[in-house]
Amino acid sequence: MLGYAQPHMPQGTGMNRQSLLPSFLPSRRAWHMIARCVTALVGGYAAAAGIASLGARLLPIARVEATLWGMILSFLILASFGLWAFHERSLLKVALVIWGSALLSAGLTIAIGSRP
Repeated sequence: MLGYAQPHMPQGTGMNRQSLLPSFLPSRRAWHMIARCVTALVGGYAAAAGIASLGARLLPIARVEATLWGMILSFLILASFGLWAFHERSLLKVALVIWGSALLSAGLTIAIGSRP
């Protein structure tokens, strides 16, 4: 039957509504892992880019050197967020910290503006 459970659910057989879903749909646990992966990869990249841009803007050194330091530190930030995203138990906490730092750092960078 191509991965579908039997449509008839007799009483007392132990079947539930969950078994009527197609078997190719990811489970709730799989959705949590997908959300964690997207947060770690995309959110971590956005946060690393925002923090690196903000750091490069605020460093009191030459523009080229500040940009290079920001790029170098962005790899460390991305790796740290990626590792932490899979270490922390709470997906909500991971999402709030990573996406929050991405939005906050990007917003501050835009608010400060470019260097003169």
